[in-house]
Amino acid sequence: MRSATRVTALLAAFAGVTLAADVDPAVLDACPGYEATNVQTSNGILNADLRLVGTACNVFGNDTETLKLEVTYETATRIHVKITDPNTTRYEVPEEVFPRPASNNTVDASAAQIQFNFTESPFSFNIFRTSTGEVLFSTASHPLIFEPQYLRLKTSLPANANIYGLGEHTNSFRLDPTNTTRTLWSRDAYGVPADTNLYGNHPIYFEHRPTGTHAVFLLNSNGMDIKLNGTADGGSLEYNIIGGIFDFYFLAGSESNPVEVARQYAEVAGTPAEVPYWSLGLHQCRYGYRNYVDVADVITNYSLANIPLETMWTDIDYMYERRVFTLDPEYFPLARMREIIDYLHSHDQKYVVMTDPAVAYTPNDTDSAYHRGVKMDVFLKNPNGSYALAVVWPGVTVYPDWFHPNISEYWNNEFAAFYSAESGLNIDGAWIDMNEPSSFCDYPCTDPFGQAVLQGLPPARPAPPPSPDVPLFGNPTNSTTVSLHKRDLAVPSHEGESLLEPPYAIDNAAGLIPSRTAYTDTVHANGLVEYDTHNIYGTMMSEKTHDAMLARRPGLRTLVITRSTFAGAGRKVGKWLGDNMSGWEWYRNSIAGIMGFASIYQVPMVGADVCGFGGNTTETLCARWATLGAFYPFMRNHNGDTSISQEFYLWDTVAEAARNALSIRYRLLDYIYTAFHQASLDGTPVLNPLWFIYPNDTETYPIDLQFFFGPSLLVSPVTEENSTSVTIYLPADRFYDFSTLAPVNSTGEVTLQNVAFTDIPLHIRGGAVLPLRVNGTMTTTELRGTDFELVVAPDASGIASGALYFDDGVSVTQNATTEATMAFASGTLTVAGDFGLDMQVDVARVLVLGVAQAPRSASVDGQNTTFTYNAATQVVSVAVGIPFNKGFEVAIA
Repeated sequence: MRSATRVTALLAAFAGVTLAADVDPAVLDACPGYEATNVQTSNGILNADLRLVGTACNVFGNDTETLKLEVTYETATRIHVKITDPNTTRYEVPEEVFPRPASNNTVDASAAQIQFNFTESPFSFNIFRTSTGEVLFSTASHPLIFEPQYLRLKTSLPANANIYGLGEHTNSFRLDPTNTTRTLWSRDAYGVPADTNLYGNHPIYFEHRPTGTHAVFLLNSNGMDIKLNGTADGGSLEYNIIGGIFDFYFLAGSESNPVEVARQYAEVAGTPAEVPYWSLGLHQCRYGYRNYVDVADVITNYSLANIPLETMWTDIDYMYERRVFTLDPEYFPLARMREIIDYLHSHDQKYVVMTDPAVAYTPNDTDSAYHRGVKMDVFLKNPNGSYALAVVWPGVTVYPDWFHPNISEYWNNEFAAFYSAESGLNIDGAWIDMNEPSSFCDYPCTDPFGQAVLQGLPPARPAPPPSPDVPLFGNPTNSTTVSLHKRDLAVPSHEGESLLEPPYAIDNAAGLIPSRTAYTDTVHANGLVEYDTHNIYGTMMSEKTHDAMLARRPGLRTLVITRSTFAGAGRKVGKWLGDNMSGWEWYRNSIAGIMGFASIYQVPMVGADVCGFGGNTTETLCARWATLGAFYPFMRNHNGDTSISQEFYLWDTVAEAARNALSIRYRLLDYIYTAFHQASLDGTPVLNPLWFIYPNDTETYPIDLQFFFGPSLLVSPVTEENSTSVTIYLPADRFYDFSTLAPVNSTGEVTLQNVAFTDIPLHIRGGAVLPLRVNGTMTTTELRGTDFELVVAPDASGIASGALYFDDGVSVTQNATTEATMAFASGTLTVAGDFGLDMQVDVARVLVLGVAQAPRSASVDGQNTTFTYNAATQVVSVAVGIPFNKGFEVAIA
């Protein structure tokens, strides 16, 4: 409950208000704000003092009387604006969590594409485009509020603004600018409901206008509400934050190319990690595989169904009493699990298991992750120095302290021992969950032991264990407080503040901010408290897990898939969209979800649980989802233990849909792998909303049921239950049907009929050369030995281009690579580049699309070769048959 002493007489009329969100914005707009004094500029940096003017509002605490403003023109496209309290050390996101971009080579304001301008009293500022004077961000008429536990800053927006980002959420991709509150506070969000806070926090938004695209990033990990409100005359975006500082990065973007703003954000948040080639294959998991026999049977069944399973996953079922870094000796005995992993590896397949952050509280067990953590003093603590206890799957638990100086040694050691290639589970990737961090203990959690008993944790096994000697891979069976030394609490200090029930109540769907998570007054080894660091807990676990995987497999790229993320997470890990449901609503909103992470947040290795996690899927939903999921960057079928099984082979229709879609996905794998490599270089998105490609087409702005897979393949899934038709939007451009390769003559809204449940509509955007494998395969290892075909899809001018990046697929540092460019004009395809790594395959053929009449001849490097022409589809197929280890030319005339 909010403390009455923190609310002034100004709000007396609002005595009945129970939530801070209900405060009339006019009350906040009536606060006095600040005036700028002592303004100094030098070498691209502006400094000023901000002093409170008039009578303090003291809305949710005492207004800070003096602030410090620092504006830095870091690059020609980026302005960094910080507003801090110069007299008190306040929390800022630690550099180790979010490394700041270099700013030691500032630019002169006159050379920048955007400008900072301000009014001295009352202080307000705006950001405008240098070339046009267009204002992109303006706090005019909205006073700044800066209090110990409440910060407010508000900017004006144009009417019907196109705002994207501010995730994680399951709202529409284009946010409703008239009435949206985006709350950023990590929580365990079963069912991922719309209009609520979810697992991760990305306080970045892109705004697109006909005049260009820009972005605003607030580097703050405290809880916050970001409110969008608007009318026909205009709107606003308002930050309401419960701590930290204002730390803004304004990105100029571009007046013509929205992709530029994504690249500029990557300069701040970091470019995404390179992924292992194998990680782009199909992954299969289920919470509810009862024992090792179930796991082996699934692997066998995928093979029998001729569906290419790349990686088998196992959820927490494998653990003894749900304790991390344990195996249940009866249900998942080590010898049998190693047998399964050896089988997978011998068949060029991979294995991944779950690793949760919560460590079972086992004070009487001297050989446990808990005991080893106690010896190294690596768990989160209460303010009095005792362990902070929670309730998660194993019952009473403790949480690792990712800021502890010993945490890397502890986590690396646990991974090295339990996931040992010689004596443990030789996993190929890591899956981390529950890292918001989640707790099942209701607030106030005064008796975690009692709550664990009431909730039946750890849960009992639903069936007896199997015999320890069941043959595998033949015919499937189908089957209290511990006190340690007092730590030296470092600044920033929160003395006198309410860390459990702050005066401003953000709109956290779980209730008060300590609800269902680690208490917000728990303390890290460096003195920081969860009140400030809660939203980065998952990303810190991600980084430590990435490092632990790298330590146990030096030199090899890691695959770490996490649930909770913060800005910059994509530098190390990928993300799945959490515990969705098996329903068409979730099928549809997954598209906006993956676009948000891949095109806005710079976390491109992203996917949703295919066919849904909670509830029971249906045959038609799962079939459609299998085809859609094939165009998620991360493709995994996964569901919950209370749902029916949904492996693709269980229905004939779904199996056929999976085979069809996976064949296409695998043929395209080098195309998307090339896109991932480009993203790792400069942040170019792996997925693109339509407006990224067609920024002047206003019809594309709200579209979030279609997307571009890579830069050139338009994906338009059927999105209504039991329907075999879909109305899609084709911008005014040249397109080709992917299945027939024939030109598509229609643009605008187009209704596609008779779309089988086993198919998905795909179109190639004109102007592309796609490097495809000639066929799909059962594993990515086999795929890498399969020949290429190059598909040339000219634009209306007869021009096309493309690229191919190829490396060994697994190493962090490459000894050799191949980087090829492909350019088509005037009937000639020219392939050039650096072929440093022999791909040991041929280019089997070149397909040229949109050829209105049969050519007279075809040649490869000047030598005539055979070709065929299909008049119905207007496709020329030129036989090439040369090793893909050098440049060459193919011409038709």
